[in-house]
Amino acid sequence: MRYTKYFLLTILVILIDQLIKLWVFKTFPFEGWEHPTIRIGDWFKLHYITNEGMAFGIKLAGNYGKLVLSVFRLLAMGGIAYYLYLMAKRGMHEGFLWCIALILGGAMGNVVDSTFYGVFLDLPTYDAPMLWFHGRVIDMFYVDICNCHIPDWVPVFGGSYYPLWPIFNFADASIFVGVAIILIFQRKFFPEKVGEEKSSPKTDGVSNTALPDENTIA
Repeated sequence: MRYTKYFLLTILVILIDQLIKLWVFKTFPFEGWEHPTIRIGDWFKLHYITNEGMAFGIKLAGNYGKLVLSVFRLLAMGGIAYYLYLMAKRGMHEGFLWCIALILGGAMGNVVDSTFYGVFLDLPTYDAPMLWFHGRVIDMFYVDICNCHIPDWVPVFGGSYYPLWPIFNFADASIFVGVAIILIFQRKFFPEKVGEEKSSPKTDGVSNTALPDENTIA
């Protein structure tokens, strides 16, 4: 079927993401540990941390905020998968479909962490009321360009030091690459929409039918 190859890419992204995360979990002795040899200069390194919520450590408040977030992610994954299926059947541009497959794989990779890691890796969120759907997400790729100081006047984060780039994982990178390629090549992926915008007449808000025929002017 025409959509099978895209879902195969999604599965491949999930497998690579999970293999890297499990390797980090089994190899690194404790959270916050940096691998001494796998690095590129001082700017790229492997740094093991876990993330309780969404991107940049944002999380929903309350005892069941994580459960709500996990269930929402599962529903969103179903919606994206169905969208990919429909777009493939309609014959959308292959580049666009590959990007959606990347985004889906990355999103599902992090959903696996949230759903199962609390149970199977003993990595539940702090004060979790249950283990299922309360797992922490494992991150490891650290682009250490700048440990920037946040000005004191900034609410919540003011006066602290944060890395210029967040520590991320393979799933996050897949989502970022998929979205970036869609934004860069949107004119190529959606040529019909661009053509319609160019062909539509500009009347500055005045309808042509409202203009009087010059032969009717006395």
